[in-house]
Amino acid sequence: MTGTLITVAPTGAESSKAAVPALPVTLDELVATAKECEALGAAIIHVHIRDDDAKPTLDQGRLRATVAGLRESTGLIVQLSSGGSVTDPEADRLAVLDAGPEMASCTMGTVNFGDDVFMNRWEFVVELHTRMQERGIVPEYEIFDLGQLTTLQRLLSSYGLPFGGHVHVDLVMGVPGGMPGTAEALVACRQAVRDLPEGTTFSATGIGRSTIPVMLASLSAGGHLRVGMEDTVTYAKGQPVESNMQLVARAVGFAQLAQRPPLSPAEARELLGIPAR
Repeated sequence: MTGTLITVAPTGAESSKAAVPALPVTLDELVATAKECEALGAAIIHVHIRDDDAKPTLDQGRLRATVAGLRESTGLIVQLSSGGSVTDPEADRLAVLDAGPEMASCTMGTVNFGDDVFMNRWEFVVELHTRMQERGIVPEYEIFDLGQLTTLQRLLSSYGLPFGGHVHVDLVMGVPGGMPGTAEALVACRQAVRDLPEGTTFSATGIGRSTIPVMLASLSAGGHLRVGMEDTVTYAKGQPVESNMQLVARAVGFAQLAQRPPLSPAEARELLGIPAR
C-alpha cells in the first residue's frame, strides 16, 4: 500500500457542544469542517448528526440534507454512521441507509461501551449488510474486539461480499469495554485480517489517549487512519483539540513521514469499489 486513506469523524454522539464548543454540530459547521479537512488530505467523512439542541439524532430529513450538503460542497466520500447513539432503535439505524450515503458503518457485534451497551444482534448485522448490498452502499465494518473479525468472516461466507467487492474494516481501539488501543492489539487484529478475502484493507481508530500509538501502529502495519473529535477531544495532555483540522493535519504529517501520502477522494473510491461521482 503506497498511500494512506484518511477518514475524519468530526462529531460523534458522545461529546456535548457545551463541554466541547469546537464540536461541529450544525450543517453549516459540518460542511465548513469537511471542506477544510478535504483540503488537508481527508478522503472520507464519517458522519453523526445533531438536532437543534445539539443532541444526537437520526432524523431522516436532517440526514438527507447532510448528505446532500456534503456532496454539493466537497468531493469527500460521505459515510453515515448506522450506530447513531447507543439508545437508538434498530429500525431508525437501518433507515439511515434511506438517506443515500456512499458508505455506511456496519458494526460486527455487541460491545460494552463505557457504562452503556452498544447492541448489534447478529440478525441486525445481517439485515444491515444485505440492505447495503441491495442499495449499492459500501460498508465500513467496524471492529471493537478481535472476535468480531471472526464474525465478519461468518457474515461474508454466508451472505457474500459487499457492494463493490472490496472489504474494508475499521479497528476501533481504546473504547472502555472493547480491545485496548495498543500496538500489540493492532498486530493481533492484523493477523486476523489476513484471513479475510484477499485485498481486504483496514484502518484504525484510537480513542482518547490511544490516538497516537494506534496511528503509528496502523501505518507501520500497512493500515489506514481515522481521526476526529468523535474519537478524541484532547490534542495532548492538558491541551484541548481546537478543531478537526488539527487532528487531520497531524495524521497527514504522520502519513507523509511514513512515505505513504494521503489518498485523494478519487483514489479512495477506486480502492474501496465506490463508483466515481
